[in-house]
Amino acid sequence: MPVRYDQRALALVEVRGGPRDWEKAESEFTQRDWPIVTSFARGEGPSAGVLTPDGDSRLYGVEVHLFGARNNRTEQAAAWRVQRLAQAAKLEMYVRRCDVLDRDREQLTEWRTHTVAHRPPLRPPLRALPPVAKLRRIWAVLRTRAAERRGHHDTGTYVTGTASEARRLARMGMPTGAPARSDVDVRALQGRDRGHIVPRREEDGSRQRNRLVGWLLAMSFCAVVANHQSGPSVWFWGILAVACFAGALRSGTKIFLSGGRGLSVFIVCAAALILVAGPLGRIGSESDPVTPRQMLIWLAVLFTLRGIWLLVRQWTWGEWLAWMAPLVFTVGVSFVVASGSVLHALYADALGLDPEDLDVPGIWQVMAAGKLLAFLSLALFVPAAWGMAKHAHSSFVRPGETMNGTLYAAAQVMVIGLVTLLAIDSADDAVRAVRTAAEERKTAPPYFGVAPEWTCVEPTIAINRVNVQGAELHPTRPYLSFGVSGDDVVLWDTATAAPFKVPTGQVRLLPAKDPRKACD
Repeated sequence: MPVRYDQRALALVEVRGGPRDWEKAESEFTQRDWPIVTSFARGEGPSAGVLTPDGDSRLYGVEVHLFGARNNRTEQAAAWRVQRLAQAAKLEMYVRRCDVLDRDREQLTEWRTHTVAHRPPLRPPLRALPPVAKLRRIWAVLRTRAAERRGHHDTGTYVTGTASEARRLARMGMPTGAPARSDVDVRALQGRDRGHIVPRREEDGSRQRNRLVGWLLAMSFCAVVANHQSGPSVWFWGILAVACFAGALRSGTKIFLSGGRGLSVFIVCAAALILVAGPLGRIGSESDPVTPRQMLIWLAVLFTLRGIWLLVRQWTWGEWLAWMAPLVFTVGVSFVVASGSVLHALYADALGLDPEDLDVPGIWQVMAAGKLLAFLSLALFVPAAWGMAKHAHSSFVRPGETMNGTLYAAAQVMVIGLVTLLAIDSADDAVRAVRTAAEERKTAPPYFGVAPEWTCVEPTIAINRVNVQGAELHPTRPYLSFGVSGDDVVLWDTATAAPFKVPTGQVRLLPAKDPRKACD
């Protein structure tokens, strides 16, 4: 099975030690699927007059394959891989020169070939025609273009290249016997691919798009922070948001090598509008603005997902074993959460209830587990940062190196502590909203399947015989009901700000028409 890689570099590797070490080095190169382009004795061939001759040394032109981005450290990263090989194989091996091979592929525009016999015949210019003839001619042209775009006249031939290249390729003859023809033309396979637009090369375009997304996310974060500030801080964060938007516009105009700037600017403006209006609560009448902390968590999750992907895609078996601990921990906790929601337990405890008092459907327990799992994914932040640094060939991350165990453990403990605080804050925020709604006698917000409702409690037996647990029942007073748990209904007393229970067989529950008025 061929070895996967992102970059190729041609390294001039000097191997010392004589024929036995040379053979071992060649074997090591072959095992790693690194092609040997050429080899010659030191001081001979291209190195003649450059290096002093040495009978125990030989130079190899080796094509080194490696993962990661292409930047100004890619050559050094390839040299690190050779150095790592020298240490593992116990060979005296040196990288004397390293050049990155450009493998960035050109993105050729795709075209379909169609016939042109259906087109209206050439006639005098429109200005020489009467008005009715002009309208007929314009309608015929529009109808013809629409039919061509829908592929009604395609011949089944696919070509790539610039507009002129595609037209010539479509009309030339093929070695298989297809004759040359002049009665065909081409249409762009995708609407964005016009004759005047020249796409960037594959990796170059990917870098430009990543830079654009980074500017847009930074703009959205600054806008959210500015929305929660007052005084001079609003202007500071607002100016930062505008500066990030300007950076996004500048990156957007460079998406294509030439042409397409108007379309790029329009797309950038539309994306910026969505990324600002959405978090600020301007989309939808019931949406609330996102807080800076929530926005920071979202960005951290996106960073974690991206970093983990960059790390996992280039793992060796040794790295799998080294980094599986946080993954196993996260997945294991998710299974535990699925059997009993931690967030619901924190929510119940803050209200003075037992977790069993909340009869939560299983689907909502899974939803709560998903939110906690999103918090727990932050535990992977440290390996995600390691993956990002490794992809960028950072000098702090060399092939074969692993993170310091003590620092890694300390960072994970810190992240787990942060996750715990986030879970507690989530439940506390929901409880504060319920208490405020109870005090103001308004509709209480739901929390992952727990939907408190204002209820009138009507005894079906004498009031003095009702077995009330934890409070005194007043039939004329509306109560917040948390649902039925077992044989009891769980209620919230707004007077004492505490929960109590009443047997369901001794009362009748009726929806309160108005929580600010007494029950009938």
